[in-house]
Amino acid sequence: MEKTNAIRLLTLANIKFEVHEYDENETDGCKVASLLSLSEDEVFKTLVTVSNTNEHFVFVIPVNCKLDLKKAAKAVNMKYVEMIKQKELYPLTGYIHGGCSPIGMKKKFKTIINDTALLFDKIYVSAGKVGMNLDINPNELASFVDASFIDIVI
Repeated sequence: MEKTNAIRLLTLANIKFEVHEYDENETDGCKVASLLSLSEDEVFKTLVTVSNTNEHFVFVIPVNCKLDLKKAAKAVNMKYVEMIKQKELYPLTGYIHGGCSPIGMKKKFKTIINDTALLFDKIYVSAGKVGMNLDINPNELASFVDASFIDIVI
């Protein structure tokens, strides 16, 4: 198993997690949940946005949901936020589309996790590479990335 930034950082911090690998040709989150025999509600995707003040924010939401941009903007006290362009993802975060983890980005960004994560003992997020997810307790994830839990989905 390849050690990604996310895996290295969680290991160093002694945070409990397990890695789950799947077909690296699959980037659709709902299909990933199916491949891992999980509910779409417990598998989360990581979205990166830019605000009206050109600040970047990270939102972690279930794969079967859409980010509510109005709720997201309100959660970070901005007039608006919009998704960054896909070509901007790697230079900004160090991660590619389909393998973007909320853990171990190049810089620390304000992060919001959808509050439904609290319904689970563990949630599944990208391990930092397409074809790899990791499970982690949502409170430990929030503590590690300094995130808040807020309803941010449509």
